[in-house]
Order: sequence, then structure tokens, then C-alpha cells
Amino acid sequence: MTHHLVLDTNIVLDALVFRDPRTHALHAALFDEPGKPDLLWLATVPMREELARVLAYPHIAVRLAFHGLQAALVLSQFDARARIVPVAPKAPATCKDPDDQKFIDLAVSHGASMLSKDKAVLCMRKRLVKLGVVDVGVEWRQAHTASQQASPIL
Repeated sequence: MTHHLVLDTNIVLDALVFRDPRTHALHAALFDEPGKPDLLWLATVPMREELARVLAYPHIAVRLAFHGLQAALVLSQFDARARIVPVAPKAPATCKDPDDQKFIDLAVSHGASMLSKDKAVLCMRKRLVKLGVVDVGVEWRQAHTASQQASPIL
């Protein structure tokens, strides 16, 4: 069974730019095993556009240079691994931060796990799980895949 995963922009930055230790397992699952058929990172065109916009922020450009990266490389990694899907319809749950709504909508629409550090998202965990989101958290755990296999979302 394929496990769907939605990553907010900060998690993508942590995994692809900052190499935050909390994202090592996620990075390994997405990039060290790129043909891994049971893990599917879902994204939309507006999510990619947001990442491109954030990568151009001056303070992020400094971090890119520090890590010897360029925005184009980060975007090519995104393009290589994220599956672009249509924008999801508005979910029944509304986030206090409108910038995060697109991630919630996609996770609900696909019964996906969602990774975010945003407190406005994390405080919605129970509501989102009731709407079919497998899990909401800050860190990828292989348990996400196991829980979806044990109780698939229909």
C-alpha cells in the first residue's frame, strides 16, 4: 500500500537545505531509496511556487550559500521526488494560518500523513486525524507507514 506524505515548506527546507537531524530519516526515505514504491510525497504547483519564493529570501540565500547549495538544485530535488497533483478542495477544518491551508487540504484529500513545525497546524492534529489524515507531526517516523498499512484510509 502506498503511503502518502504532505510536507510543509519548513520541513522541505529542513530536509533539503538545513539537513536538520530530525529530517534525516525523512531524507533517507525520500532520496536514498528514490524508487521506494510505498512512499509518495504529494505536492501541488502552489506548494512548489511557495518553495521557490522562500528560497529567494535573502536570509535563506545566505543559508543556501553556507551549505554550498543553489535554489535550482533544491527545486530539482523537489521536482525529482514530489508528485505534483491537482490542488485539493478546501478541507472541513480551517487553519488559523491561511498559508498552511493548502497543506491541510491536500493531506485531508489524500488521507496522507502531514509533516509540519507550524503550531497552527500541529494544534489541529486530532481534528485532522478524524478527517482521515494518518498523522500530523514534526518528524518522519517509519511508524507512519505501518499505521497506514494497519488501518488503511478508504
